[in-house]
Amino acid sequence: MTTSAITLYHNPQSRSAGTRMLLEAVGADYTVELVDFASGQNRAPGFLAINPLGKLPTLVHGEAVLTEQIAIVIYLADRFPKAGLAPAIDDPLRGPYLRWLVFYAGCFEPAVLDRAYKREAIEASASPYRDYDTVIETLAAQLARADYLLGDTLTAADLHWGNALKWVTGFGIVPKLPVFMEYIERVDAHPGCVRARELDAALMGSMAATPAPPAA
Repeated sequence: MTTSAITLYHNPQSRSAGTRMLLEAVGADYTVELVDFASGQNRAPGFLAINPLGKLPTLVHGEAVLTEQIAIVIYLADRFPKAGLAPAIDDPLRGPYLRWLVFYAGCFEPAVLDRAYKREAIEASASPYRDYDTVIETLAAQLARADYLLGDTLTAADLHWGNALKWVTGFGIVPKLPVFMEYIERVDAHPGCVRARELDAALMGSMAATPAPPAA
């Protein structure tokens, strides 16, 4: 398998920051295509041809195009098994691993966005995630059991969750409970996270030093 054909469409101030952390953690050989929001590159025809939603992260590996965070997490962790970041298909932890990844996409992010935008809660029996408080309590209870979501071993799910929690607690959308902040600190210390932050800091510096294009 060749890894040289991986391209990450990226902006360090977007959800793709977490994807870069995972790419570093699995040891992938990849290139970055900067998507500058200020100049509207995420709405340019060339990018929309790859991802019609104009959203990040977007990752291209050979002929495969991946556009959803959780799909990218599962894909990369499975394509780079030597990194040891995903339970094997026949591992008893595979089910819980997938559960917590899908819990993020299906429950946590919708609940957090509803809270952030002060959307009125719908009837719990009709809601796919019940309610915001239950989602937060469920996650906190799981993280209180061990260092990581599945126990004592960090997985790709933790790399995703740690980065996501860092963002939402930083914005005050999710409370800075000790169980969350201690978890973020543990995940943040992973070499892949450290390296990705360094690379993105350098990228942010180059973006700041580049003059904005003239208005159309």
